[in-house]
Amino acid sequence: MKILFIGDVVGKPGMRMLSRIIPEYGKNNDYDLICINGENSAGGFGITKKGALKLKKYGCDVITTGNHIIDREEELAGVFMIENVIRPINYEPSFPGKGWTTIEKENIKIVIVNLQGTVFMPEKPKTLPPFKVIQERIEELREITPFIIVDIHAEATAEKIAMRYFLDGKVSAIIGTHTHVQTSDETVTKKGTAYITDVGMTGSFDSILGMQAEPIIRKFLGKEDERFKLAKMDVRMNAVEIEIDEKNGKAYSIRRLQVADDT
Repeated sequence: MKILFIGDVVGKPGMRMLSRIIPEYGKNNDYDLICINGENSAGGFGITKKGALKLKKYGCDVITTGNHIIDREEELAGVFMIENVIRPINYEPSFPGKGWTTIEKENIKIVIVNLQGTVFMPEKPKTLPPFKVIQERIEELREITPFIIVDIHAEATAEKIAMRYFLDGKVSAIIGTHTHVQTSDETVTKKGTAYITDVGMTGSFDSILGMQAEPIIRKFLGKEDERFKLAKMDVRMNAVEIEIDEKNGKAYSIRRLQVADDT
């Protein structure tokens, strides 16, 4: 089984690229499952129902999210009515949506879980301790299937690596999101869990994390009223390609991808 996990899509530049590239993957049957983190798909901050439906139309099977969904709070009820669009499982129970989903591909059930870290992360949405929450749920999820993909949406590298050790051998893959910079530490553990600290982003790379550099620099210089603006040049897609044994749910390869928009 071959799975593509695409890094955080940032606004229209990333969305436009995906509108061209994902349908091609579908036509060629390149992947059994395509997942993407969509928390920054709406102008770089949050996600809308319209944007989520576009990603599904392009061919993304599952959309994970993270803390920036609160930036479009008015959209949340509609967003999480869409099948296989999820938010971190460790948000307080009253938060809209659910934290995991099950999808069937090639007669194999796959569970995708969204988790959010707490180190250096904002206080909203209210986030419960991720290690305790997943510890309470992991055996229940493994009863459904051994094919489990975890999006760990977190700022701190140490927190993501700790989750790798904590869930080693219990899940097929742990994919880090949120920081928008693709790391080069992809590995498959001896117990068969694929891991990368951060998958990167899909958006403008002539930027600071997808945003124009000048307003961010001015803000660092003390101009607190600066508004961030989307960058548009040098658009690329960061992703990882994971191969999983169809017999036991163990990963046996993970490969980083960086695809440039050649239009």
